[in-house]
Amino acid sequence: MLTSTMVKSVCTLTGVVVLATGCAQSMAGQMSGSDKSMVAASATPAASLRVALNSLLGEHVILAAAATGAALDGREAEFKAAAGALDANSVEISKAIGSVYGEGAEQAFLPLWRRHIGFAVDYTVGVATKDQAKQQKAVNDLIAYTQDFGAFLASANPNLPKSVVADLVKHHVVTLKEVIDAQAAKDYTRAYAAERAAVAHMQMIADPLASAIVKQYPDKFTGKADAAAAGLRTTLNLGLREHAYLAGAATNAALGGRDGEFKAAAGALDANSVDIAKAIGSVYGKDAEQAFLPLWRRHIGFFVDYTVGVATKDKAKQDKAVSDLIGYTQDLGAFLQSANPNLPKQVVADLVKHHVITLKSVVDAQAAKDQAGAYTAMRAAAGHMQMIADPLAVAIVTQFPDRYTASAK
Repeated sequence: MLTSTMVKSVCTLTGVVVLATGCAQSMAGQMSGSDKSMVAASATPAASLRVALNSLLGEHVILAAAATGAALDGREAEFKAAAGALDANSVEISKAIGSVYGEGAEQAFLPLWRRHIGFAVDYTVGVATKDQAKQQKAVNDLIAYTQDFGAFLASANPNLPKSVVADLVKHHVVTLKEVIDAQAAKDYTRAYAAERAAVAHMQMIADPLASAIVKQYPDKFTGKADAAAAGLRTTLNLGLREHAYLAGAATNAALGGRDGEFKAAAGALDANSVDIAKAIGSVYGKDAEQAFLPLWRRHIGFFVDYTVGVATKDKAKQDKAVSDLIGYTQDLGAFLQSANPNLPKQVVADLVKHHVITLKSVVDAQAAKDQAGAYTAMRAAAGHMQMIADPLAVAIVTQFPDRYTASAK
């Protein structure tokens, strides 16, 4: 769904619905008439809403962590680029709110949302300067903010009790604080584990928000946000988006000569690979999971080769890595087609090829020390993963209708 930045392709949640349906329809063109009815069940407006909110809020955490990590390490140019990307994400979240509740709500939401980012910056500065008083004030401000945020959402939607929202946002504050503390301690393994936990927690906000909006506007967001098909789409989208971001974090650390951080990011990336394999296994069984994992890891290895080639200015190594990656797209396409006849090999290969191209753009920008370009490319690479996740979800729902369509309407 997201080909450059989320704002270009997802100006509103209604736009998300249209685009997700378009992806489903392109897959539907290769299905029988009876199968096409399954597509609507797997791409309902409610399901698209859930995916969009989860994608935006998960990205918020990833970009916040990137910004605080760069700030604490004194990488000023990267901090500015990450902070710019984070604010662009904030604008997109506010536009999503505005698409449901109107321009007035959008304009009120944006400064409210930015406030908690400012408090997180205050906390980061306090940690960097070892100013305990500044840290404590920032924490107090953040806790108080959760009440303001809860009140805002409760006023917009009676299905979102203020105290419930405040408690969920408080946990967001706590999990992000854990990321910053680990980054300051240069415990990168703990920092990436905390980041993944903080990202995962955002689903505890995005999912109830989606369900509450669907309940408030059932005619606009038809379907069920908590349907099994919606859950499948969300899981695949979040897993694949996280893959792109963690890959970008690992190459960034490698090219920056930060070995400790690179190892931690690579470890988190592999843990994500295991999670994606488990998602495949939950549909196709343990054998498929065990076959998928080494296949998926292969393309990560090729990206490592490309990054090394860029770092050492070894053009031959770069070219071989790109060739290996292009060849790999055919292997992954063949694997998925063998598991699901609704996934044509060449369609999958072309989508994965675009993943290769977008992630290559990230590495190239990082190597050129074009931090703004790198973060723009990283957001595009993460956004592109929906072009893989959504058709994969459609194909699985079509293949196993009894498992995924009963609760979707």
